[in-house]
Amino acid sequence: MELALVIVVVAFSLGFDYTNGFHDAANAIATSVSTRALTPRAALIMAAVFNMLGAFLGTDVAHTIGSGIIHIDESSGQQGMIMVLSAVMGAIVWNLVTWWFGMPSSSSHALIGALTGVGLAAGITVHWDVILSKVIIPMLVSPVVGFSLAFVLMVGVLWLFKNANPHKVTRRFRIAQTASAAAMALGHGLQDAQKTMGVIVLALVAGGFHTGDEIPVWVKISAALAISLGTYSGGWRIMRTLGRKVIELDPARGFVAESVAASVLYITAFVFQAPISTTQTITSAIMGVGATKRLSAVRWGVAGNIAIAWVLTIPAAGAVAAGVYLTITYFFG
Repeated sequence: MELALVIVVVAFSLGFDYTNGFHDAANAIATSVSTRALTPRAALIMAAVFNMLGAFLGTDVAHTIGSGIIHIDESSGQQGMIMVLSAVMGAIVWNLVTWWFGMPSSSSHALIGALTGVGLAAGITVHWDVILSKVIIPMLVSPVVGFSLAFVLMVGVLWLFKNANPHKVTRRFRIAQTASAAAMALGHGLQDAQKTMGVIVLALVAGGFHTGDEIPVWVKISAALAISLGTYSGGWRIMRTLGRKVIELDPARGFVAESVAASVLYITAFVFQAPISTTQTITSAIMGVGATKRLSAVRWGVAGNIAIAWVLTIPAAGAVAAGVYLTITYFFG
């Protein structure tokens, strides 16, 4: 029974990873596609490859997800596996809802909110100190940092190239965007694939099939493949929102936005082990470069709708996951 349940949990976790890939594909490539630096298909292939590579760069974020949000150990048994399954299902539902409406919400926060909701519903220990230090504070700080750095760097780029030939500058930044988009995709794989790894290890520990928080090689490979396949399948609804509805981007602004967002992802993963949102990071960077035109160039109404999705994600995914957990335990507990 435990083995069958673990297989179901792993399958759903990889399903979440897949939805994460197509939901967040826009994070890495929307700017490059909207500025015509890359064709959509070439951008998706590139993003899928670098997502996979990024998944193998570290495990610190996976450890935070696997042991830092709620307390599940080998004594949790079947209940622990049902909790993980409920959390993954809650995150998947929220990903699909926001994808349908074209809202670039955070898959990371959906999963974290779902784990928290399940923990509360089950009455187990929720590590609020970790949630505060590695989720809430980074969630508030990373968009501010992304916006500010992108704005300042873009001002510097505009000053540096103010007397240059506009056509040559545009062409060069289109080429440079290939590298910045790859860096963004690498950062997305580094951050988001690790979250699925952490959830799978959580289920394996609960089922008694693994000890400790080390990530097995097969888990790394599975998570990397799932997010890579999801990325390749696209995410066109959200891509239109990020690439066109927030601000009309040019290659220089696209390059700066991607470079800043990728840098923030690397620093938070390697230095702080914090599972931040790639969606929030790139969106705030896009707003930052857009504001250098003029503040009215940013479509703040669209930005406001995105912000609402950000705020709702953790409690909404938590509520769905808690409902799933209570339903399963009612009928099968």
